[in-house]
Amino acid sequence: MLNELHRQASWLDDDIRLHHLRDRDGAEFDIVAEAADGRIVAIEVKASPTATAADARWLIWLIWLKDKTGDGFIAGIVLHTGPRPYRLGDRLYPLPVFYL
Repeated sequence: MLNELHRQASWLDDDIRLHHLRDRDGAEFDIVAEAADGRIVAIEVKASPTATAADARWLIWLIWLKDKTGDGFIAGIVLHTGPRPYRLGDRLYPLPVFYL
């Protein structure tokens, strides 16, 4: 997954850096995409056909990330194996992995 995102980010005009984030308090994100201008998208990858608020253990940490980055936080994305995109909450979007 990360390799595919690296490949696709290389096609963009913007400089995008991809990171894995885990802090000492336990906050963890599979992938954090950071643009040169400070915009951030957090990405969680699930091997299930749906993503619910209960599945997304990182929802608690999403608030932490928003607090740390302020206006730079654009969205949280949960990539899943299901057939359709939907919305879980404020700037939180489960998307099928084939959207990549």
